[in-house]
Amino acid sequence: MKQKRFYINTMGCQMNVYDSSRMAAALAQQQYKPVTDYRKADLVIVNTCTIRAKARQKAMSFVGRLEAEKRKDPDMIVAVAGCVAQQEGEGILDTFPQVDIVLGTQAVGRLPRLIDAVERDGIRRVDIAMSDAVVETDYPRGRVDQDVSDYVTIMKGCDNFCTYCVVPYVRGREASRLPENIVNEVKALVADGVREVILLGQNVNSYGNKENFGSFADLLSRINDVEGLMRLRFTTSHPKDLSDDLIEAFGRLDKLTNHFHLPVQAGSDRILRRMNRKYTRQSYLEKISRLREVRPDMAITTDIIAGFPGETNVDFRQTMTLLEEVQFDNIFAFMYSDRVLAPASRFKDKVPMPEKKRRLAALLERQKAISFSKNQRRVGNTETVLVEGLSKHALRKNKTEKAGENDQWSGRTTTNKVVNFYVDLDFAESQPVKSGSLVSVRIDDAFAYSLSGRATHILHDFKQTRGNVNAA
Repeated sequence: MKQKRFYINTMGCQMNVYDSSRMAAALAQQQYKPVTDYRKADLVIVNTCTIRAKARQKAMSFVGRLEAEKRKDPDMIVAVAGCVAQQEGEGILDTFPQVDIVLGTQAVGRLPRLIDAVERDGIRRVDIAMSDAVVETDYPRGRVDQDVSDYVTIMKGCDNFCTYCVVPYVRGREASRLPENIVNEVKALVADGVREVILLGQNVNSYGNKENFGSFADLLSRINDVEGLMRLRFTTSHPKDLSDDLIEAFGRLDKLTNHFHLPVQAGSDRILRRMNRKYTRQSYLEKISRLREVRPDMAITTDIIAGFPGETNVDFRQTMTLLEEVQFDNIFAFMYSDRVLAPASRFKDKVPMPEKKRRLAALLERQKAISFSKNQRRVGNTETVLVEGLSKHALRKNKTEKAGENDQWSGRTTTNKVVNFYVDLDFAESQPVKSGSLVSVRIDDAFAYSLSGRATHILHDFKQTRGNVNAA
């Protein structure tokens, strides 16, 4: 019997990465094997994102290229999943005759049945049914890459209805997973070698509110107790729901890292109202101040939209001054683009494209200088780095994972800063560095988006613990 092979092209946010891992696990149960070349696959899945126009265009361009592969191999099954699938449904089948399955954001667990149905009768399928409930899967998570860090989704959907955003329409209303299911998933990941877990939700701050599961801070406390877990992160938070008990958790939970991603989107109260963000510039600044009171070494990152409809030069200057006041460690800034289902797409006073580009460039240029300045202050410090593997530079040279004097490794600090570092030969021979090690690194140089240095000693080596970690 021929070995079936699959390829997943994952685009967009971390939730899509998580959903792709669930699809990989389901396919493994069906005796599929992953491949790295879509042209060698019997099943190709494109997990799409529609948060910005460019993301959708990129996904649909890849789907278009699959037409030629489908002609070569008519038995190849092509599936489009994710937010574009949820939003456009049957329209994808009309536009792309090579697509066999359209899989909505809440249909991931039904993928095997859809594949079986297409194989049986050749009829194309669309499944974009949505539910208010969270559906748990009864198969293990798929972990193809065996990374040191992994994601765990704790809730789905969103109730905030920001005027620029399509998430409530393509991922449904907010619903939280049972805390025991989340904790058990974290334990299983740690037993499989994961050292850092990143909790995912459109608004993790409101976890469990509807279901009376306890607060998000309560969930963090339970996960913090999992034996073998070294670091705990989460994303994304909504400023309006950032509670005192969550802020205080940074002062008492030893595995909760000192990095907080808190999307602000704009520095103008007028624009924040138009975005339906439900907080003010001042209340945002007060939350930042409180976070830094509890953790003075807290790294703060954010999201910003440039050129939202109706944004004047005065509004934009207020966003620029917010960069100066907060001194973010990094920002993720994007030009506003209309999304079909979002209310802002119907706003009339659009900012011209040249002006949106100018504003985005100004944001990125100023933030690059701020990030570089903040990173420069770390030169001479010794940072604790969780090793993720060889650096991109080393991998491009086709090096193997054997520590030597000329090997450059890469990892992240607790503030989520990338550190590329070298290992002296005598150090490497006595204390071999590997993925999952905690290493002290002396910082010798700084750049806008990373740090570099040299390892001084290993703080913790997990050796071969995969499958042998006892979770608390």
